[in-house]
Amino acid sequence: MSGHSKFANIKHKKEKNDKAKGKIFTMLGREIAVAVKAGGPDPANNGKLREVIAKAKSNNMPNDTIERSIKKASGAGNDVNYESVTYEGYGPSGVAIIVEALTDNRNRAAANVRNAFTKGDGNMGTTGCVSFMFDKKGLIVIDKEEVEMDEDELMMISVDAGAEDFAVEEDSYEILTSPEDFEAVREAIEAAGVPMASAEVTMIPQTYTELKSEDDIKKMNKILDLLDEDDDVQNVYHNWDE
Repeated sequence: MSGHSKFANIKHKKEKNDKAKGKIFTMLGREIAVAVKAGGPDPANNGKLREVIAKAKSNNMPNDTIERSIKKASGAGNDVNYESVTYEGYGPSGVAIIVEALTDNRNRAAANVRNAFTKGDGNMGTTGCVSFMFDKKGLIVIDKEEVEMDEDELMMISVDAGAEDFAVEEDSYEILTSPEDFEAVREAIEAAGVPMASAEVTMIPQTYTELKSEDDIKKMNKILDLLDEDDDVQNVYHNWDE
């Protein structure tokens, strides 16, 4: 992970989200609804719901809003069914892109994602065409300015809880876990009173692609901006070395 810190990108995303908290909370509400429907409203017995709650908290979603979302999702009146769909494809110069969507209209979601790829001079591919280039991992990012704990102590807490890697970047600590150990590591860090800038199961690129021309960079940003504006899109992963 060294040399490819995600903290700057996460801060950039959070700044954008701060201007549109309503949208990010709506997206998280959808994820909560899907998790509750699949495994019930009790986080203690629903690992996926615990994972989404952790993601919601790292995005500053208030506890009462999280609780309302869970109650709404478990209520009899919740008749909107969201379907999880993943799209894969390529951006300019072969940048690998994975798009995760939660939608109540698969046709609309596919058309919008395809449009984003096309307008950025990319193209959608078949399932599995780029996902093999990513590893599914738990990633916890901690802002150095927000933690008073000694670096070695924080590393030991993380490793003892099951972390695979503890990386020290310029502005942050980045803790990598397997998806299965993510919750245990996150809970250990939370119990130690350490605030987390980001905590979620994500897709980490195995290799990165550099865009050297301004035209390619503009096209890639076009794809990402259009996907960001799409209400159905929940997560976008790519291997562009920004």
